Amino acid sequence: MTRLAEGRSQFGYGIVTPVSAIPAAADVLAADLEVLGLPEVADRMGLPVTRVHQMLRDGQLLAERRDGVLVVPEAFLAAGGVVKGLPGTITVLRDQGFSTDEILRWLFTEDDSLPGSPIEALRGDRGREVKRRAQAMGF
Repeated sequence: MTRLAEGRSQFGYGIVTPVSAIPAAADVLAADLEVLGLPEVADRMGLPVTRVHQMLRDGQLLAERRDGVLVVPEAFLAAGGVVKGLPGTITVLRDQGFSTDEILRWLFTEDDSLPGSPIEALRGDRGREVKRRAQAMGF
């Protein structure tokens, strides 16, 4: 199957989207931060890897590209899925014009007033405070 100029297949069956179309940040996080490849994320969540791709496209998860491989911070996962409050926080920040790189950096930047980083606060069930701060960043 070949791609035509506007992204449709020659057979007209819809848009052909390459895997590289999945939004990903550059390698912006600390090298020692625990990350998982997309197949590992899918296994942990009990989902097909294509569903993880869709979650990345939909902004429910964020990934970065390390050495050409898409990886997701392990801290984004909780028992049975994504950390509660993470997708909403990502949406708030995206709606304010923050890039994937900026969102990832913010989520993992230590904040003494939380204490810890925003992702640690989300994991600690302090999502309301994290979202409030994310909303306030836009003003």
